[in-house]
Parts: sequence; C-alpha cells; structure tokens
Amino acid sequence: MSAFIQQAILLAVIPTLIVYACFSDLFRMTISNRLCLAIAGIFFIYAFLAGMPAEQIGSHLLAGFGVLVISFSLFAFGWIGGGDAKFVAAVSIWLGFAQLWEYFAISSILGGALTLALLFVRNQALPSPLVRLGWVSRLHDRQTGVPYGIALGIAAMLLLPQSAIWQSLI
Repeated sequence: MSAFIQQAILLAVIPTLIVYACFSDLFRMTISNRLCLAIAGIFFIYAFLAGMPAEQIGSHLLAGFGVLVISFSLFAFGWIGGGDAKFVAAVSIWLGFAQLWEYFAISSILGGALTLALLFVRNQALPSPLVRLGWVSRLHDRQTGVPYGIALGIAAMLLLPQSAIWQSLI
C-alpha cells in the first residue's frame, strides 16, 4: 500500500498541484500560501512513506530553505512576486540540490521566453472579444507583471521525472 501512495503522490498529487499553481498564476496572478505549503508539506509524507534517510530529508529541506532565502530577497527587491518566491522554494524541496541549477536554468529560459511573448502581445491591440475576459485584460496590461509561476511550474514538470526521488520509485 505504501508504494501505491508514493506513486500516487509523485504521479498525480504533486503534478496536479504544480499545474494548478501555473493556472492560478495565469488567471489570478497569485499562487496561494496553502498551495505552496501543500507542495512542501506533502514532501514529509512522501519521505516518511519512502523511508528516506534523515540526512537526505535534511538535504532536500536545506535546498528548499536556501531557495526561499534567495527568492524572498528577490521579492524584497521587487524582482519576483511573493507567490513565485514560495512556489520555487516548495518545488526545490522536491528536486533537492542535485537539480537546482538545472531548474534555475530551465526556469530562466522559459521565463524569458514568456516575458518576451507577453511584451510582444502587449504591444498589439487586444481583440474586442478578449477584452471582456478579465484575466486576459490583466495579462495584456503593461503595468501587470509576468506570471512567472508558469515557467517555474513547467520547469518543475520537466525535471521531476528525472529527479532522484522519482527515479527511486520507478
């Protein structure tokens, strides 16, 4: 039964929460505290069920905490949103130190592409049927930030199947 729950967490629960965070950032420009806490907190359930050694758990938590410190510094300077800061830290707990640089690189590339696409679209007239959609108007507004959680989530979905945690289950 434990293996089934581990698989469910890795193959269904965590990906679903990550995808939900992406859509939340797209539609509302926010990623909730509860969602980030769920992503981080479920790591403890998974670690317990997997019988993960304490030093491995500590290493993953240290990775997440380190990213949280850095991401909140970026938030303090106004360079990223608070939801993005919490989301990147929660995902980093799952990836651990082994994949952090790759995660940052992929997130940066995807975030840059997203930013360029939004800059291009924001310079175009918004078709009238789309003006009525609040979330589209918000995205089109030049004063609105970039829903960077989308890039963070896609990068996570690309890397999680390669993670040591995922590979140990398969």
